[in-house]
Amino acid sequence: MNSSTDSRAIFHRLHESGCFVMPNPWDIGSARVLEQLGFPALATTSSGLAWSLGKRDNSVSRNETIAHLRAIVEAVDVPINADFEDGFATMPNDVARNVKIATTTGVAGLSIEDSSGDEAEPLFDFTLAVERISAARRAIDDSGTGILLTARSEGFIVGRPDLAETIRRLTAYAEAGADCLYAPGLSTTKDVSAMVKALAPKPVNVLVGSDFTTVAELAELGVRRISVGGALARTAWGSFLYAASEIAEHGTFARLAAGVPFPVLNRRFTSRS
Repeated sequence: MNSSTDSRAIFHRLHESGCFVMPNPWDIGSARVLEQLGFPALATTSSGLAWSLGKRDNSVSRNETIAHLRAIVEAVDVPINADFEDGFATMPNDVARNVKIATTTGVAGLSIEDSSGDEAEPLFDFTLAVERISAARRAIDDSGTGILLTARSEGFIVGRPDLAETIRRLTAYAEAGADCLYAPGLSTTKDVSAMVKALAPKPVNVLVGSDFTTVAELAELGVRRISVGGALARTAWGSFLYAASEIAEHGTFARLAAGVPFPVLNRRFTSRS
């Protein structure tokens, strides 16, 4: 396996030019298959992990997440970016403490979001949000790991779809030390283009959870990194639920025919040296 130092150097280089896809596994098996398919880096997904544990998104504990990060890093050779949610804390010093723990897992990158979990005020206050990114930056710098810090602004997925405010926040997060910028929930190439131009030359991550665009189109717009969040997990769960529901409701098994053949899956999971 690549050393943590090698993975982090590779991950930084991926953000220097071009456009790459960084899909999101939710367990060791899905991570290994994505690595086999040739993706140069992978990212964890809070929702995919939560569902695999029988929980709702944003209800997995910090310690469960840390254990998951270690397991995924150990399972593959490519760099891993950690979905570290809101840092599992509100106040900057607490975010810094938790980020420090995350830096010991071997991840090559780590993201911190500004979603507060409060329905009335779903985004952290602007000043506090910036301070939280600064705290994460300090924790990474103090660790000497060189982990790449991604700052996420969540307005488009928490009911505050304001592009100007999203850009204002991400610009401030960049000034606070974020290496990569990310606004999940953008669903038009017009908004993506505006964000990329406003934040240049910082690399931008775009979340794709539907077929509203293509890799080639996003690359042409100047997007540096593409992730899919929980979309692959949702796709897998969709096949499972449709097949299981057919059995439960109709007593028939037609959807099982769409399953991947047993030998094909077994070949995917041959022993690693």
